[in-house]
Amino acid sequence: MRTLPFSAFVGLNELKTALLILAVDNSIEGLLIMGPKGTGKSSIVRSMVDLLPEIYVVADCPFNCDPYDEREMCDLCKERVRKGEKLPVKKVKMKVVTLPIGATEDMVLGTINIEKTLQEKRMVFEPGILGRANRNILYVDEVNLLPDHIVDSILDAAASGWNIVEREGISLKHPSKFILIGTMNPEEGELRPQLLDRFAISIKLSTLKDPEARAEIVKRNIEFQTNTEDFLKRWSPYQEELRKKIERAREILPKVKVDDEIILRVSRTCSMLDVDGYRPDIVAVKVARALAALDGRLKVNEQDLFAGLRFALTHRTRAEGLKAPPTEEELKSAFFGLTGIKSRVKIRTASRGKEKREKFRFFPRWSF
Repeated sequence: MRTLPFSAFVGLNELKTALLILAVDNSIEGLLIMGPKGTGKSSIVRSMVDLLPEIYVVADCPFNCDPYDEREMCDLCKERVRKGEKLPVKKVKMKVVTLPIGATEDMVLGTINIEKTLQEKRMVFEPGILGRANRNILYVDEVNLLPDHIVDSILDAAASGWNIVEREGISLKHPSKFILIGTMNPEEGELRPQLLDRFAISIKLSTLKDPEARAEIVKRNIEFQTNTEDFLKRWSPYQEELRKKIERAREILPKVKVDDEIILRVSRTCSMLDVDGYRPDIVAVKVARALAALDGRLKVNEQDLFAGLRFALTHRTRAEGLKAPPTEEELKSAFFGLTGIKSRVKIRTASRGKEKREKFRFFPRWSF
């Protein structure tokens, strides 16, 4: 099903930024989107694929193995390489792999077909969701309604980058590195704090109240449905601008510097807020680096850092689960060191006149 171009979605600025962050650095292990139904969560995630680069894969491998890196190959591809076989290669577009409702553990992990393996005297593997999602986007809708063991399996693979299937003494290891995106409606049930913590970053959505914005949503959707090709052509330059931004950011990301002072400031903020564990500190720095790269800079600044902390801490309980996630004011107080300082960070907000002209065309950088 075709969706609106990514850049044509009205509002959702923070979500757009989060998705761009994942596109630049997919070692940031997962995005949790919290909000009511009908706010465009699924559609904008699917539209993200159009911005991502094509990838080279082993043509006949069900796990989309990288044909040029043996370290990132499944056991079957590694064995072929070691035997001197030349692997067939093709270039494919990245895609969104959606976890179906009611998925079983075998559907997620995959399974080894013992009967065929014995008959054909070779391993016959039936790939699961984690196999098909390798080097793609794995989208999990209503993650809070899934059985905990299914969520655990997905998050374990996201953290390690690998999936191991074992049955009757036979095992197969394959890469499972994907961009994990989950959604949930808090009104339908919460995620356990242990699972919440496994999502690297999160955002909270709400239904737009601005009548002009809602009207623009209606207008664009009707235009897209009635004259799809013209609509896509009109938004093509903005899509291309974002593709180039992502491509440049991925290239310069390894060169982005983070001073020791920056890292210390992140850790000091997390310590003051009683944040559990060290993962949030790491995530906040990674997000800040990705934001700097998206802005074409080789050095992280205060604005990147504050945004990184917001993304990393919005969903995390504190003080061993006794405290709720920090509020905006708590975060500002801890980050700036003085209660009541609103914003030494230069969060970019346009003047009212400029905002009115541009609010529906594109989204300003990190303007939360």
